[in-house]
Amino acid sequence: MTAAGGEVEPGLYDIPAELYHSDPIPGGSLSSTGIRRLTDCPARFKYFLDNPEPYKPAYEFGTAAHTVVLGDGPELIVVDEKRWDTDETKAKVAAIRAAGNVPLKAEARQRIDDMAQALASNPEAADLLTPRSGIAEQSAFWPDHNGIWRRTRFDWLRPDGIVDYKTTRSVHPLALEKTVHEWGYHQQDDFYLTTAVELGLIPPTAFFKFIYQEKQPPYLVTVAELDATAMSIGRRLNERALHLYAAGRATGHWPAYSDSTVLISVPPWVERQYA
Repeated sequence: MTAAGGEVEPGLYDIPAELYHSDPIPGGSLSSTGIRRLTDCPARFKYFLDNPEPYKPAYEFGTAAHTVVLGDGPELIVVDEKRWDTDETKAKVAAIRAAGNVPLKAEARQRIDDMAQALASNPEAADLLTPRSGIAEQSAFWPDHNGIWRRTRFDWLRPDGIVDYKTTRSVHPLALEKTVHEWGYHQQDDFYLTTAVELGLIPPTAFFKFIYQEKQPPYLVTVAELDATAMSIGRRLNERALHLYAAGRATGHWPAYSDSTVLISVPPWVERQYA
């Protein structure tokens, strides 16, 4: 990843997820997750920067689903034990995780295989992820015009666009509107597209499509793109977050929600009840 002198070269890299998440950029870089945390609260962003989140087994199901659907990722190892709370099984599970692999109960592995089969029966989703139509789990690094290094890890990078696979509770369009807002996926859309276009990986007219899939039977699938309004809001939020990031690095000040007393009202819908 480095040129002569040890400097990182902007570009696309096929590196392990662990190296990507450890942030290999000297001096630090900003990820899509980081920029969304900045949007919420710079102080919270700085806390997680200094105190990385502990390992969460709950993430393993999503990681395993990505591995099966995208064909790239850690080895999935079934631990076919009725109880995972015995010392013997705990040790076995810990050893699997320590080796960088994912332990799964037999039921979870079967559920993931059933999800992959359901996704393959969706014509649009299957077409987007057609083998050799793109490359999975690629990491990109790019310094913007302000000298801020950005890093992204694409689920599926095609010559004509980006595909991001997400498991979720509901793929109903109305539920997805809330999901996009709650998780900042409109910011991810802008962040990923900007990086890929600036690096010349895709043309400016390229698409960003989400494949959402439910985690419970019948494992429904919805392929979605964000409209112009959502993308515009995501871009504005990212621009503000990038400004906060630059200011925080320059001053060492990472503000919370407010530095002074805040006047709190009730939600508008409550006000209307008493109007």
